[in-house]
Amino acid sequence: MKKDIKIPLVTGVFVAAVPEDNKEFSTRDWNAYIINDKNVPLEMVLIVARGHDSKDVTSVMRHSIKVLPAKSYAKIEFLYDEILRLKNEFLVTYFEEDVMHEKRFFFEENSVKESAVENLPVMPLRGVLAE
Repeated sequence: MKKDIKIPLVTGVFVAAVPEDNKEFSTRDWNAYIINDKNVPLEMVLIVARGHDSKDVTSVMRHSIKVLPAKSYAKIEFLYDEILRLKNEFLVTYFEEDVMHEKRFFFEENSVKESAVENLPVMPLRGVLAE
């Protein structure tokens, strides 16, 4: 039965860490975003995020987005500096035209840093794309 479940390859969907100025606290913060570079909306988007290494594990955070329109993006969560040293994982599940898709995105340990920022699809900001 399990072998009969087909989950298609995910393309055009990304997770990015984006540095942004926080005017209220005069800080430069990292935020995680999901990006939909497809020409169709994503429905019932579920995101499970956690960080870990050989010694530490963060709490599991769960997020949902009812509809993520085509060629758009949405903030997932604030990324604390303390967890950027960990391997951060985002499990993204969504429906596209009534077909379920799933992909696990990773930011390797210490990979989220200013020197790694690049242009991002759809977003007018620069950031680090998850693998």
